[in-house]
Amino acid sequence: MLSTERVGPSKTKALLVCVFLGFSSGLPLFILYNLLSAWLKSEGVDLKAIGLFALVGIPYTWKFLWSPAMDRFQLPFLGRRRGWIIATQIAVMLAVMLMGQFNPSAEIWTVVFLAAIVAFFSASQDIVIDAHRREWLTEEQMGSGTALFVNAYKLSTLVPGSLSLILSDIISWDWVFFITGLFMLPGILTTLLVSEPRMYGPAPKTLREAVVEPFNEFVNRRGWRHALLILAFIFLYKLGDSMATALATPFYLELGFTRTEIGLVAKNAGLWASILGGMLGAYWMLKTGVNRGLWIFGIFQALATLGFVILAQTGADLWVLTWVIGFEAITVGLGTAAFTAYIALETNPRFTATQFALFTSLSAVPRTFINALTGYIVEVTGWTNFFILCFALAIPGLLLLPKIAPWNKEKKSEFQTN
Repeated sequence: MLSTERVGPSKTKALLVCVFLGFSSGLPLFILYNLLSAWLKSEGVDLKAIGLFALVGIPYTWKFLWSPAMDRFQLPFLGRRRGWIIATQIAVMLAVMLMGQFNPSAEIWTVVFLAAIVAFFSASQDIVIDAHRREWLTEEQMGSGTALFVNAYKLSTLVPGSLSLILSDIISWDWVFFITGLFMLPGILTTLLVSEPRMYGPAPKTLREAVVEPFNEFVNRRGWRHALLILAFIFLYKLGDSMATALATPFYLELGFTRTEIGLVAKNAGLWASILGGMLGAYWMLKTGVNRGLWIFGIFQALATLGFVILAQTGADLWVLTWVIGFEAITVGLGTAAFTAYIALETNPRFTATQFALFTSLSAVPRTFINALTGYIVEVTGWTNFFILCFALAIPGLLLLPKIAPWNKEKKSEFQTN
């Protein structure tokens, strides 16, 4: 068992850093899945092609392939973690700004290329931010810190999913993307100000050691059978809500809502729901623990999918849209908080970047590959049946909870880190 005495950051500092780095981590993803889809829809790009744009998220699925390099090598500034974080943040910001300079209907492959660049450096940023958080926070801070990180991650959707949509009715798309890219600056400033986490043992001396040892440790910890059970749970737990939100913005537009209406409702309902979710998540994770959080929040995030079924039946009703977006913002954010805390506690601090990337890569598979088919599924099933299918797909992950996270047994890290 790994044992390392250390003093973690103060509670206030830890939570503030989690908020700003969570926002920086979520912003590029929601640019790709919210703003990009709205831009393509408004420029007349086919719905099936918009669905296929989910494939630009392939780096989120395969990021574990280059995560060992980020454990092994260090850039010549700011330390092993912060150097990589700030390099990826700047790359994301510049690529987002550049993407808006092109016309997607005439230069679609250029837009695809730049979207892929954003996805690659965003996924790389996630690798190192996750590793930094796992190594920097104490075990006691992990649950509440992760809850705030995830809700700040979720809160970042208000920029591309609300502010940017409103701006797109007022100014040209090139300025929309330029302004949206500037919202990476708070994360960049946080990276410059936060300290480098303490290392748990020496860094891998060879790339082979960085690649092989993390996988060997995970498999040998409790055997192949338990390892596969964990991986199955990680794949299934967020499957339903991930599919349900993949085409949310085109769905709202097709119902007849304007971009400004969507932006204003997302700003109000989504903002306050996310703030409430952040406070409830941090509190409940301290009171209930990770295991019960996975049960409670998982059930609620599945029920949130049924809100889209109701909206599909009522049509362009702003009050229903408000409730759907608000409930989704609270429940899915809470479910993600418990889920991410669970992943962190399954990660050995000696191999943080690689193991964390492996787990989160697997959780991104539905968002990348299965979500790419959502446009085709909707064309066959219609919106109502599509969202009912998403609800059904949320159930298998919940059925694994008795094995993965027993209700009466609290989840603890197997590695003593504080």
